[in-house]
Amino acid sequence: MPRVAHFEIYTDNPEAVQPFYREIFRWNFQKFQGGPVEYWLITTGPDDQPGINGGVTRPREGQNPGTLNTIAVASLDQTIKAIEQRGGKICVPKMAIPQSRLARLRRRSGGQRFWNHRAGYQCKVIRRI
Repeated sequence: MPRVAHFEIYTDNPEAVQPFYREIFRWNFQKFQGGPVEYWLITTGPDDQPGINGGVTRPREGQNPGTLNTIAVASLDQTIKAIEQRGGKICVPKMAIPQSRLARLRRRSGGQRFWNHRAGYQCKVIRRI
């Protein structure tokens, strides 16, 4: 069963929000070097405890601040097909990213608007909810 494997916080000032999460939740932030955008990896707790890690970055053009969840799937192509068959829309076409591929979708109903779906997710899922 596909599960949420990563989350991303999109904010206009990623460095300014880090002290809040660090002080309230004791999350750790490490700037990712060498990527196409400024990106900070978030470690939310010890590897032997339940939960997932994430990242924080600026919204891309046309994207609003918010949170996006990454779901690890066995086949991105099959997942995209199933989404479209059920009335979902692919908002960002499939693309390569470090260690994986992703596409973003919007459900036809309200609620959560954007999800990442990654196939071949090679970073191990360290903690699960």
